[in-house]
Amino acid sequence: MRRFGPSHNYYYGLRRLVTMGLTARELMTTDVETVAPDDEIGEVLTKLSRRDFTGFPVVEGSELVGIVTEHDLVDIFQPSDRTLYVPFGFPPFLESLTYALDLSWDELDVELDLAKNAGKPIREVMTTDVRTVTPEATLDDVLGVLADEEEDVNRIPVVEDGHLVGIVTRQDVLRAVHRERTGDAA
Repeated sequence: MRRFGPSHNYYYGLRRLVTMGLTARELMTTDVETVAPDDEIGEVLTKLSRRDFTGFPVVEGSELVGIVTEHDLVDIFQPSDRTLYVPFGFPPFLESLTYALDLSWDELDVELDLAKNAGKPIREVMTTDVRTVTPEATLDDVLGVLADEEEDVNRIPVVEDGHLVGIVTRQDVLRAVHRERTGDAA
């Protein structure tokens, strides 16, 4: 007798969802909050702190030119010039290990970094090599980007003829899976 547990039900539901033929157009949010490349870092940090998400597409007009995430902004506050790399090894080891020590990471440094960078344009920290999909992309295409082991992608801009028309987040995909599994149409 074969038994099916909760994981079987999850994968069965996901398989049914994938075979439904959902596209990015059906999954995406069309009311996308964006920032411009010349918006100041301090302004974007403030905007981000007041939202429930972790990044913004960067657009000029309606053309996607990049994306900025919390990760991009955190890098401002951990500059490599404050990191001391110390090789460590004793004979008979032929190779040494290298340890990185952060020499200063206190509140004053964070405040100084913010003051130094707040007025810079977001274009200086945004990611320009953005993973995108078209509105006709299948759920498999979307899952392929979100599940990429090399990159940690949480949101995928949906682009048509170079223009941003929507965004698909991991949450959008999870909601679709939930609706399929529960039969909830809302």
